[in-house]
Amino acid sequence: MKKITIAIDGFSSCGKSTMAKDLARKIGYVYVDTGAMYRSVTLFAMRNNLFNEDGSVKTTELEKMMNDIQISFVFNNETGRPDTYLNGELVEKDIRTLDVSSHVSNIAAIPFVRKAMVAQQQRMGKDKGLVMDGRDIGTTVFPEAELKIFVTASSKVRAQRRFDELKEKGMPADFNDILKNVEERDYIDSHREVSPLRKAEDAIELDNSNMTIAEQSEWLMQKYTLACEKVQ
Repeated sequence: MKKITIAIDGFSSCGKSTMAKDLARKIGYVYVDTGAMYRSVTLFAMRNNLFNEDGSVKTTELEKMMNDIQISFVFNNETGRPDTYLNGELVEKDIRTLDVSSHVSNIAAIPFVRKAMVAQQQRMGKDKGLVMDGRDIGTTVFPEAELKIFVTASSKVRAQRRFDELKEKGMPADFNDILKNVEERDYIDSHREVSPLRKAEDAIELDNSNMTIAEQSEWLMQKYTLACEKVQ
């Protein structure tokens, strides 16, 4: 089959990364988690005291340090999935904390951060054969992607999934705090000036509130097969 580009966008904690990773593994494509990239920038900013007390970003300082931020993905043979590295350091667990989650939307809304990340993402996908998930993949990064999926689910369902994920990893979690974070991120992601979260006109919507992972996987494979048939 001719290789295509698959863009998976949607709200936070919809399971985009899980479905994208699994699909990429099944069809032998490269997977890129753009959310991990913005989380890595956020972690860098937190470690370098680039947030003000009110949560706003010290943008002048961050912009000067953007060239010091190198993000890469290394395949983990044990998990069968890629791990995120920030300047050569494994940060897969560090970037998944609620503290990072509560700051990432502010970082992702900064124009120069998005410009730098989008340029890197487009370089990654120049040869197709790629599954990429995020907020603006089908609208900004790869507007010509052959398959675009927009994922949604109720905020309470998403908060519960995030809560369960953190507890499973042995990390502290409070459901109400997570729900508040999910709803705040939805608002910021949808209302930012640069590349706001929105469904591309040609994207297929998937509400996975009441779907099992198996049902979701089958649905995705069907859409992938159909998209490939169209470009042959």
